[in-house]
Order: sequence, then C-alpha cells, then structure tokens
Amino acid sequence: MNTEGRVLLRMATSKDAAMTAAVLARADIAAEACADMPALVEAVAGGAGALLIAEEVLVSPALPLLAGTLAAQAPWSDLPVLVLARQGADSPRIGQVMEELPNVTVIERPVRVAALVSALRSALRARRRQYELRALLEGLQQADERKDQFLATLAHELRNPLAPINTALALLSRNGTTPAETARYHELMRRQVDHMVRLVDDLMEVSRITRGKVDLQRLPVLLDAVINDAIELSRPQVRAAGHTLAIDLPGETLFVLGDAVRLTQVFSNLLNNAAKYTPPGGMLHIAARRDGSQVVIDVIDSGVGLEPHMREAIFDMFVQVGGSSKAAQGGLGIGLTLVRSLVELHGGRVEARSDGPNRGATFTVRLPLAPAATPSVDATPAPDWQAASIGRSILVVDDNRDATDSLTELLRALGATAFAAYDGEHALRIAAEQRLDIAVLDIGMPGMDGCELARRLRALPAQAPLTLIALTGWGQEADKQRIAEAGFDHHLLKPPDPGALMALLKG
Repeated sequence: MNTEGRVLLRMATSKDAAMTAAVLARADIAAEACADMPALVEAVAGGAGALLIAEEVLVSPALPLLAGTLAAQAPWSDLPVLVLARQGADSPRIGQVMEELPNVTVIERPVRVAALVSALRSALRARRRQYELRALLEGLQQADERKDQFLATLAHELRNPLAPINTALALLSRNGTTPAETARYHELMRRQVDHMVRLVDDLMEVSRITRGKVDLQRLPVLLDAVINDAIELSRPQVRAAGHTLAIDLPGETLFVLGDAVRLTQVFSNLLNNAAKYTPPGGMLHIAARRDGSQVVIDVIDSGVGLEPHMREAIFDMFVQVGGSSKAAQGGLGIGLTLVRSLVELHGGRVEARSDGPNRGATFTVRLPLAPAATPSVDATPAPDWQAASIGRSILVVDDNRDATDSLTELLRALGATAFAAYDGEHALRIAAEQRLDIAVLDIGMPGMDGCELARRLRALPAQAPLTLIALTGWGQEADKQRIAEAGFDHHLLKPPDPGALMALLKG
C-alpha cells in the first residue's frame, strides 16, 4: 500500500470502520482502520493522504493528542482531516474540533456514499500537491546546499593561484632580483593565471553545454588519436601523483563521428578524475575495444571508489566524492558533468561502476562508430611573438587600467601605433585626433559602455573603415547578439587566445 496516499480511519466502532473501509475500497481509495488515537498518530508518522474520523472519538485525551501531532507537521504539510459529525454539526464538540485542528472538513451524517467519496478524493488531490511541494522544496534545498558548497569550493580554488601570484609580485618588487629569478617568477604567475582561466572557462563551458548551446564540429575522428591526445594532456597530473598508466588500444583502426577537441576533453577529464581520486602511486588503465556498432572505452583506477548512491550522482553539477582522500581536494566538481553532456551530444552514454569505497572505479564511455575516413588534423600554429609584427594604428579601451596598459605595451612592442583609453569619452577624444585602423573595446565599462562607444565610433566619417573588436568577459548568446548589433566585427572573450587576437590585429 502507498502509505502517503492512504486514508486513515478512526471510527466509533470496529464495525463502522470495516464498513467504511469496504465502501472506500470499491471506490479505489485505500483505507486503513486504526484501533485508537495513539495508533492513528503513529500511522500518520508513516505517511497519510487524509484522516477520516468520527466525531464521537474526538474527546480528551484523543483530541489534544491529534492536535499536537498536526501542529508539529513540516511546513509543507497540511494533512486534510474529515470529521463525520452527528446530525446538527454545530455542536460544541464540533466547534472545539474546528478550533483546535487545522484543515478540517465537517461532513454531517447520514452522508451519501458519492458525497463522501468525492470529498475524500478532493482531499487526496490536495494532499498529492503537498507531496509535490515537498519534493520541490527538498530539491531546492539540495540545490541550495550544492550552491553553497560550490561557492566555497570556487573561493578556495581561486585563492590557491592568487597566493603564489601575490608572493611572486612581492618578490619582483625587491631590489636586486636577477634576470633568472624574474623569469622564474613570471613563469609562475603565467601558470597560475592559466589555471584561473581554466576554472572560469570550465564554468562557462558547462553552462553552454548543459543548455545545448555548443555546436559540435562533426567529422570522422580516429579514436587512437583522440585517446593519445587526452593522455598527453593528463600525463603531468598522472606523473605528479606517481601513478602508473596502462594503455590498451585496439589493433584495428576505429573512427567515431564527432568533435576531436570535445572528445579529447572527455577522456582527459576522465583520466584527470582518476588521477585525482587515486592515492599516490596508484594504477590507472585506459582501454578501448569494439562492441558491435559501438566503441567502448574504459578508464579504470585503483582509487577511493564510489558508494552505490554516488554512481549516478557523481555526474551531477558540483558533486564531488566526499573528503575520504586528500587527493580528492581541488576542482569545481563539474568535470564529470561535462563528460556526460559531451558524450550524450555525441550520441553515446557514460556510466560509473565501483565495488565500493577504496576499491577503485571504472568509467565506461560508449560511442557509435563511424565509417572509416581520413581524420581531420588541427594544425593551428602558436603565435611567434619574436617574429610577430603589427604595423597598424590600434586603440585599446578598457576601464581596467592594468588590462589596457599591458595590452597597449604589447602592441607597441609588436610595432603597432597603440593608444590607451580608460573610458568612452577619452576614447572619442583620441578618435577625433588620430586615424585608427582597429579599436579593441571592453564592453562592461561604467558610464558609456563598449556598445555605445562602438556606435559612436562608427558614426565618425574620418574613422571609416574601422575594425571593431569586442574584448570582454561577457560571452552569453544574448551578449553576442547585443555586441554584433552595436557594429562590432569580432568578439573575443577575456583573456583572448593569443593566436586569435594576433590574426585579427594583423588582418
């Protein structure tokens, strides 16, 4: 019996209870008779859709006992109580019942069966809505707890790279720093900034992917190449933890139809996850095989394992395995969410298996095979800053002075005639005096924002033609549309990919 949908009966006699239960059964309403009020109160704790009680039993101490039970209900709960009253329902006892019990409906006897059934069905429908509200509130509470946990994790992860950056800046401010030391501190700060960029990129990535805002570049992809690229990306983390990685790839050539970059991301995330949740010196294993029209890739570790209830939850946003391993600390808990979303976008599925805590875990990805074809190769070269040269007039506008000054200095070092402005009015004054080829504009500036500045620059006849580049942290679809409508030619997210920025500036 569904206890949450049952009607609990407390009638004046056992015969009345049996007859009422039989009548309700014929109407497909589950009912359970209770011998006394303590039994009914105990049954309420196990779940109930409604109470049907005879007036005669609502006397002291039964009435105060029921009133106390109902007063202690959870905030979402308002259990319906139907009272079968003797003829003349305005008796003092009924008045007391209506005063002491919440959500009471009084039905005067004799009552027609249809009327009783109708009243109970209405009460049960209302009760079902309460249970739906409970589920919603529990979901919101869990989401709120995850949000709080995520924000704490995000703060922790952002503070980690900020600490060495702050220390390196203090060291660089000393007198007598050698060129070798300066280079080392610069490299340290670059690594930490890269780490912070990856954190922000992951957040934006999971937002786009889970909302279906990612367009995959579907081409025949060689499975071995994707896995080997993922291994190379994950190898530093694997080595740092002293793990041994076994690789078992099929002897035959297998292709999947998909986005090589995204699939590499899937398997590097799984390998990074395995390395992260495996104590130092552990064993990792990645293996691939054909299974009919699919390819199956297993990523196996000897790490902390999974509780049974975590095998599905581990793919949910911001969920991380509990702190049973110090190696598990770090990250935002969104890597496996990305994995599941990307695999499903490729028409595949992913699942996790584990024999329990400290017995390792296996993550299995299944992807549909594609006909054999010549795989595409991404051979975009990294920019050569030593050989780079930009002989153009460029205006850089950003209210962040450090960002403006650093980019302006870099452009000047590359041969550009670069001008710096920290707000829209300053930028317009420069545009009135200088002939410009390119303007690189921030969007979220106080006063005149980048979109308004772009429109006003476009209105200057002396500056036609002018290439407008939005360099901003705003990257949602609505932002892209607003920026395009303002007249921008290109849209880059901060910090920009050096190669992409160089290509736009060189024209």
